[in-house]
Amino acid sequence: MAKKGELHIRNKHNGQYDFPLLMENYPPLKRFVSLNPLGIQTINFFNPQAVKALNKALLVTYYGIRYWDIPKQYLCPPIPGRADYIHYIADLIQPNGTTPDLPAGDANGQKSKCRCLDIGVGANCIYPIIGHTEYGWTFVGTDIDPVSIENARKIVTCNPVLAHKIDLRLQKDSKKIFDGIIMSDEYFDVTICNPPFHSSREEAEDGTLRKLSSLKGTKINKVQLNFGGSANELWCEGGEVRFLLNMISESQKYQKNCGWFTSLVSKEKNLEKLYTKLKSVNVSEYKVIRMQQGTKSSRILAWRFATNS
Repeated sequence: MAKKGELHIRNKHNGQYDFPLLMENYPPLKRFVSLNPLGIQTINFFNPQAVKALNKALLVTYYGIRYWDIPKQYLCPPIPGRADYIHYIADLIQPNGTTPDLPAGDANGQKSKCRCLDIGVGANCIYPIIGHTEYGWTFVGTDIDPVSIENARKIVTCNPVLAHKIDLRLQKDSKKIFDGIIMSDEYFDVTICNPPFHSSREEAEDGTLRKLSSLKGTKINKVQLNFGGSANELWCEGGEVRFLLNMISESQKYQKNCGWFTSLVSKEKNLEKLYTKLKSVNVSEYKVIRMQQGTKSSRILAWRFATNS
């Protein structure tokens, strides 16, 4: 868990998890909670069931979500990091409308009317959940996987707080991002995306082995994806950089339909290629928003065109 001040100031997950509160609100979490050597309550973050139970407890406690589940082997995301993306995007699109002393909404505490497009919403539907419950945004979530779309739809329909606020669309062409999704007369204030990081299953597994070995302080030979993840969630042809180069190319076509285009970028080394591509499509502005979540550094790349500056 991130220390105080490392996550966005409005992130509800700054500091240690309040396990007594979480277990009170979601009793099934109790069987996964134990004391670490320092006598602090925690869970085994290498146990997918424990991580899922923690997510359910967080969603019930802080976002009022009564039903949430994902199919086996699908991505179970770390909610504090996902919330950070949403809060930084709120600062980007409402620079005069969000203040640190308010938990959400504009300067008068009112919910905004932002419309957001989530590319790769996944079976977990986390970004729309947080974006709507924190800021009142409405969402269109897209995915190339029918199972993800149907599971996300079940989450939406089973939670009255989300009803009629989140639209889900299947992207039928896995090589397209905005094409076939954005209609000619539609407008989105912002697009968000957590792209597939890796270029192959082997690369994904190697990366996971290195991460787990580093965290446990010993070499691990068996791949154990503690957050799960299906193929389309973790890798694609050409990896993150190819995916984002394609996204930037397509964004030029839809510059009148979107205010800001944004995406997470996992690898710092990819930024130079992306900067070059952004200049080639004549964006009017681009920026990198830095985030820190515990020992993990990440970044958001955001860009827009002159029509929406």
